[in-house]
Amino acid sequence: MNWNTKLTSLLGIEYPIIQGGLAYLAYSELAAAVSNAGGLGQITAMSMASPEELRVEIRKVKEMTSHPFGVNFAIGQHGRPFEHMLDAAIEEEVPVISMTGGNPTPVFERLKDTDVKKLVLVASRRQAIKAEQLGADAVMVVGQEGGGHIGKDDVSTMVLTPQVVDDVSIPVVASGGIGDGRGLMAAMALGAEGIEMGTRFIATKECVHAHEAYKQALISGEETGTVLIKKSLGAPGRVVRNEWADKIIEMEKENQGYEKMKDYISGEANQEFAIQGKLNEGFGWAGQVMGRIKDTPTVDELFNRILSEAEQIRLKWG
Repeated sequence: MNWNTKLTSLLGIEYPIIQGGLAYLAYSELAAAVSNAGGLGQITAMSMASPEELRVEIRKVKEMTSHPFGVNFAIGQHGRPFEHMLDAAIEEEVPVISMTGGNPTPVFERLKDTDVKKLVLVASRRQAIKAEQLGADAVMVVGQEGGGHIGKDDVSTMVLTPQVVDDVSIPVVASGGIGDGRGLMAAMALGAEGIEMGTRFIATKECVHAHEAYKQALISGEETGTVLIKKSLGAPGRVVRNEWADKIIEMEKENQGYEKMKDYISGEANQEFAIQGKLNEGFGWAGQVMGRIKDTPTVDELFNRILSEAEQIRLKWG
């Protein structure tokens, strides 16, 4: 099957599959594995303590793969400065930078006159149009079923993707609710040039920073086993439902506000769940596709499975 799309041509990758930023989990091992499998692997910048730590991870990826990879910047983390981290990525000649959350304008300004490809995660048509106007090379469209931070409009990937495709001229990548070959083919049928997956890549062998308890929670979970937190703060995000998430939701119902909730929704609370495996002492990001995850393959095995499923669909309907 010919997998050449506008996205693969733009990024210089073999298959139109992008690995999401995955806070505290997307490091060199996972990024290199995805890139070696033919997709675009990414490391996440703002989970790291310093530009020096980011440089180390970038150099590790380069040692492990000769293929393109990206660095993701979550730029909406309550004003945490990111410019020094971005400078490190530029100096290390990272080929792709993606942006999630916040206003990407400062990133675009710093990337002016570079060859870096710019990807922006959006959750609405308005955001997609604005990203293209600012100079994005592609947009990644996340629907409400996605894990992590999503949009405020409660619009699904199935509806939002073709809407954005009709409104922009740059490549559109579908994200949210996708974890297999059927999801890939559905995205392409909607007009997308590729897909981004986050939750599915957590449950892989090379996502070494994710605790096994987290991976098992994804495997055993159902599609109904996630909830939205932080809606009252205007930054909704989808997580595995547990006692901790229920406590956050209760605090939101009582309008307790950010200051009282900040310890419950902090990066530290996320790490307790995701890295330490304390499943009721923190929260873990996850999309509704959790209900489709049944194992923890290697990244290479996952790619082979997705592509095989897609090929079977093409043969059935082609």
